[in-house]
Amino acid sequence: MAEKLFDRFPGVTYDEWRAKVEADLKGADFNKKLVWRTNEGFNVEPMYRAEDIADLKTTNSLPGEFPFVRGTRTDNDWLTRQEITETEPAKANAVALDVLNKGVNSLGFKVTEPSVETLEVLLKDITVSAVELNFSCCQRKVVDLVKALVEYLNKHNAAADFCGSVDFNPLKPAFRHGKAVDINAAVATSLDLLKIAKDVPGLKLFAVDSDRLSDSGAYIYQELGYAIAWGADWLTLLTEAGVDTDTVAARIKFNMGVSSNYFMELAKFRAARMLWAQIVEQYKPASLESAKMHVHATTSRFNQTIFDAHVNLLRSQTETMSAALAGVDSITTTPFDTPYQTPDAFSERIARNQQFLLKEESHLDKVVDPAGGSYYVETLTVSIANEAWKLFLETVNAGGFFALASSGAIQDAVNASCEKRHVDVARRKEVLLGTNQYPNINEKAADKIVADACTCSCHCGEDATQGKKLCGKRAASDFEELRLATEAAAKRPKVFMLTIGNLAMRLARAQFSTNFFGCAGYEIIDNLGFETVEQGVDAALAKGADVVVLCSSDDEYAELAPAAFKYLNGRAEFVVAGAPACSDDLKAVGIKDFVHVRCNVLDTLRDFNNRLLNK
Repeated sequence: MAEKLFDRFPGVTYDEWRAKVEADLKGADFNKKLVWRTNEGFNVEPMYRAEDIADLKTTNSLPGEFPFVRGTRTDNDWLTRQEITETEPAKANAVALDVLNKGVNSLGFKVTEPSVETLEVLLKDITVSAVELNFSCCQRKVVDLVKALVEYLNKHNAAADFCGSVDFNPLKPAFRHGKAVDINAAVATSLDLLKIAKDVPGLKLFAVDSDRLSDSGAYIYQELGYAIAWGADWLTLLTEAGVDTDTVAARIKFNMGVSSNYFMELAKFRAARMLWAQIVEQYKPASLESAKMHVHATTSRFNQTIFDAHVNLLRSQTETMSAALAGVDSITTTPFDTPYQTPDAFSERIARNQQFLLKEESHLDKVVDPAGGSYYVETLTVSIANEAWKLFLETVNAGGFFALASSGAIQDAVNASCEKRHVDVARRKEVLLGTNQYPNINEKAADKIVADACTCSCHCGEDATQGKKLCGKRAASDFEELRLATEAAAKRPKVFMLTIGNLAMRLARAQFSTNFFGCAGYEIIDNLGFETVEQGVDAALAKGADVVVLCSSDDEYAELAPAAFKYLNGRAEFVVAGAPACSDDLKAVGIKDFVHVRCNVLDTLRDFNNRLLNK
């Protein structure tokens, strides 16, 4: 057991690894083939070694030590939170009691009419000291809610034991309705809240709801950069108003999103704690304990889909894992049916169990910062921190997060990212399984849609003039609109695969085309192959095909495509699967439709919908 087996082998340098990889690439460019240029603004190498992290300062601390890159605690027992969507107090209480008995230890309530009487009903039989309680309401009523909560806690001698939050976010009207923010009014309200809640030390008051940015399509570095700028604005505004740093920092809660970019998101939370600790340190707190970041993570809605909705479970599971392994304080796993209805009892149970699986079966709560020391994750942590820090400085130098949100600059930046991501989804650079790749072509979804993705009950700002607001359109929404239009059409288009010639190529291109046209919900008719194009066209017309897709090899298209196009003679739409070298010659004879990996899938299918559904 004492023998060190690796001592028998010589060490291998990076240059030797690189030489071996380049040999295997057979002349292909290493950087183009294997180096990934991320949306976060930096490159990811195909391999990392010990020397890559040798000079990183992030590896020099332990969990619970400043700057908290490895966690703010010495354990990883995060809280499992469930959002109670029911707003009627008695019904919400019944749901809460039920889920508390099923293992949940953090609750999120929406309060429409704040009062002590409401809270008496809402929190009946709930032991305040045993569960984290989080509340949101219309921002106009947040002072009333905090007053009622403090009065309730004092009445039940529970103020000292309370742990939870009230979501005061004066930027909600700006993000939802484009309404300008009255910063002075926000500061005045904040000071009132601090006075009211002074005897409830465990009550977080000031929200950094960067999950709203994540759900609107922001890139990871954007969410992080804006989140710490948002938090810094809370510190600046309130310390300038006379409140000490420790008091303000203790009342800030970061509500962050988690996308499916597994390692990037894990690194994001590690970077977030590090950056926030260094920001708070600059405000001269009495204790560095005040530099600990309190983070709640919510899995993404941006990448959830209506079609093939159970794939949402796979997405949210990896997202929950990223947050759990990163050491956040609490997690909400968004139920898989959220895009099309208010989550039902089944989807909420599954969402809870996704976290319990990670705790009880995988024991992720038993290890603190398991990614610590990973060459890859440590490098990602520093890289994301650098990009987020640049954005933070830009935001601060431009006037601060509150001012930029009020002017609409934050919304413009996030919406630009959202638009870019929608283009990437349309071109399949960003894959949504079951939506823009490998769809379940026979699935119907119209009948199950009973609610929009937004289930917020806050109506503040509805009287606002039109301004710049966050888009909030899910990545799949364009494809879903396309497919729902097909579903609602009087006749479902039929796409016939005319497979001929080279066996390997015709099968590959038929599979590609099936996935391509399946994204619009068309009926696909595949075949084993034909001896002549005339046989294939006749079979297609006998099946009532609206589209005939010729699937063969590039070399054979020069002869087969003109013959098939001529024989079809406009009786159905004609498509060539691929982008052969002879494309210009084929276009010269009138063939205009080609489907291949460089296509904008969405735009192409929209064009076909316009042609086929309007007949």
